[in-house]
Amino acid sequence: LLGAEVTADPALDDKRVAIVNEHMRLENAYDFPGCVGVFGRPQYQLVADGELYHGADRVHYFLAQNHTAFPDFVFAPTRVSPTTDAVLVEGRFTGTHLGPWRGLPATGQKVDFQMCLIFEFDGESMTNEKVYFDLSTPLRQLGIADDYNSLRGKLTAVLSHPVVIIKALIFSLTHRATAAKAPPARGRA
Repeated sequence: LLGAEVTADPALDDKRVAIVNEHMRLENAYDFPGCVGVFGRPQYQLVADGELYHGADRVHYFLAQNHTAFPDFVFAPTRVSPTTDAVLVEGRFTGTHLGPWRGLPATGQKVDFQMCLIFEFDGESMTNEKVYFDLSTPLRQLGIADDYNSLRGKLTAVLSHPVVIIKALIFSLTHRATAAKAPPARGRA
């Protein structure tokens, strides 16, 4: 990976990984004051929707909001890797939607989706957790969004974006006709 080298100080890498592991342990234990306390400067950045929670109170609010929505949530890391200025974590978020989440009333549905977290550091101080995930996956699992490959998803796309769909259909038909007129490939029998 480009830029994914560890620091020149393996002791610093180990310390950062220990900080991240403790943060995740406390979050999974729903000890949000402890979880927030692991940060040098608390901040969560949700890349999927551009939200930024800066400061201890806002980070605590974000964590409590997730716990209200998914009271049994668990983040299970599958890979933890230090880099020069961050610790990268891959894992799965699971939980049952039993409370409001971003304006959506409880559905009682389970979610299970992959996440990638980048814990940024300034020396030994954790300064940001940048969260990447595909927002459409949990929304589909909650029954709010459609899979574009399903019949319902295709109908929704046609009704929501008719001009784009018509252009794609014309492109597909004209390129299919061009491909049919092309001479056969040579050199193979």
